[in-house]
Amino acid sequence: MSLVKIKTVSSNNEIMTFIKFPWKIYKDDPFWVAPLLMDKKKILNKNKNPFFKHAEMELFLAEKNGELVGRIAAIKNDLHNKHHNDNVGFFGFFECINDQEVADALFDKAKEWLKSKNLSEMRGPANPSSNDEYGMLLDGFNDEPRLLMTYNPPYYLELCEKYGLKKAKDLYAYKLENKKVVSSEKLKRVAEIAQKRSGIKISQLDMKNFNKELDKVKFVYNKAWAPNWGFVPMTEEEIDAMAKDLKPLVEPSLLLFGEINNQLVGFALVMLDYNQLFKSFNGRLLPFNFLKLFTQKKKITWSRILTLGIIPEYQKRGLDAVFYWEIVNRAEKLGILLGEASWVLEDNDMMNRGAQVMNGEIYKKYRIYDMKI
Repeated sequence: MSLVKIKTVSSNNEIMTFIKFPWKIYKDDPFWVAPLLMDKKKILNKNKNPFFKHAEMELFLAEKNGELVGRIAAIKNDLHNKHHNDNVGFFGFFECINDQEVADALFDKAKEWLKSKNLSEMRGPANPSSNDEYGMLLDGFNDEPRLLMTYNPPYYLELCEKYGLKKAKDLYAYKLENKKVVSSEKLKRVAEIAQKRSGIKISQLDMKNFNKELDKVKFVYNKAWAPNWGFVPMTEEEIDAMAKDLKPLVEPSLLLFGEINNQLVGFALVMLDYNQLFKSFNGRLLPFNFLKLFTQKKKITWSRILTLGIIPEYQKRGLDAVFYWEIVNRAEKLGILLGEASWVLEDNDMMNRGAQVMNGEIYKKYRIYDMKI
């Protein structure tokens, strides 16, 4: 008889227990960056997160011998299944002690819930979707995660694989060093040729007209990534919510739009790696740490290219090289000489080639698992 008990989260106190459980797993891990508690509360709030207008989620906690030992979420994302004509359910927010019995009980519970929703496959981790933190760290454990990227102990991979989860797809994170990027003659040549042929004009975010600029993001976002494996369109409300969260952190000179003949053809969002500041916050932004976002911003040495999208009819013209060249030179002016381009699907040839042209190196890998249920 199993000593593991799985409990469905039903109260606000249990939600906070769910959110705070990772502190137990990572208390001695020098590379873990504690998530902001207020952010996690917002993500899991079914009344406030617009994700739940097209999705359902159940949270579970695991106890063994009266001790809290794990957590998991089971997620039904109707928008994903509609977009891909799929019947896939997801697991996410997985954290667990190094105990296969506990992991098996958590995965069993998530699988049971997904089956009750008539779903035929379980995929993850998605926290809670591919538009959020996504994937399990596979390689690159000796470094802190960049902003909005996942982190986990190496033994999580074994827990997944012993349960029977199989690789669905790997995701890459590229390390970009300013001196290596600017030394790429190919990048410079491709960017110059594409600029000359297309006449593309690059402009930065106008904070005074933030809402109007946001409309540009909405125009490009779902068009540019629609064909990608695992992509889930973002609703207007979800983009609005994301923009509200990121607005205080956005560096205007690193949110770029590209226009040809006054027509919007692409955009790039590069964020400073605020995880370098969050590391010392221990999950708490208020009341005093909020000020550090501004007073200590110059301590940040990394950036992360979150998104770079060109609408389909303008792809394969070298326009991404124009954006990359612009990004690396703008970042240098801010004193940012290191960047991460992430995440990139292992079989997204166009994005992988672009990173390679920048002399980028794959320095981290993440895995998405799935299984028939």
